Amino acid sequence: MTKRLEALAGQIEARCGERVRRQPSTCDELTFEVDAAELLAVCRTLRDEAEFKFEQLMDVAGVDYSHYGRDEWSTQGSTATGFSRARTTLDSQAGEQTGAVAEPHVGKPRFAVVYHLMSVTHNVRLRLRCYCSNAEPPMIDSVTGVWASANWFEREAFDLFGILFNDHPDLRRILTDYGFIGHPFRKDFPLIGNVEVRYDPQQARVVYEPVSIEPRVLVPRVIRDDGRYVK
Repeated sequence: MTKRLEALAGQIEARCGERVRRQPSTCDELTFEVDAAELLAVCRTLRDEAEFKFEQLMDVAGVDYSHYGRDEWSTQGSTATGFSRARTTLDSQAGEQTGAVAEPHVGKPRFAVVYHLMSVTHNVRLRLRCYCSNAEPPMIDSVTGVWASANWFEREAFDLFGILFNDHPDLRRILTDYGFIGHPFRKDFPLIGNVEVRYDPQQARVVYEPVSIEPRVLVPRVIRDDGRYVK
């Protein structure tokens, strides 16, 4: 972490106090966690105060932690040739995970929302993570009143994760079809989907049918940093 980001982290902690909690990061990006009740107040502080000036909301991303820590795909330490599954699993009976860190989200809500902020004034970026209510459907306050650009981002998170945003001006699906059932980015949503759509020339309309695609295991590609793969 650069000295500049460390200084910014100190300013945020001094100004927001216990309302924010700094999170570890492996990619040299500053990340804070904020409670749902304090989300809007913290966002306004980060936007308005001169030492922060996060004028732009670059993205809003939903996260489903329901399977977090159960399956870990490690690619950096995989084999030197070919492709590798490199899979370590969580032993549900022993409650231990072989070759990986302990699951950090036990006892926390399943869904969270991550906000990616940018300060044009100070040329710096920041991430905020806020857990939704531990209920179905998950709920969290909309930040459209702080950053107008959150409108479509929050609709996307609603569509794909089923997260409801309180006080959103027009919360409806944005990517899936009108009659779509379910939320395709949830970890319990089947990869092959539930139904498939086709046009029936005899009925002269679109019809829904049970999905006919066979499920398959997805294998990630190994990431290598050695000179053989550097162009």
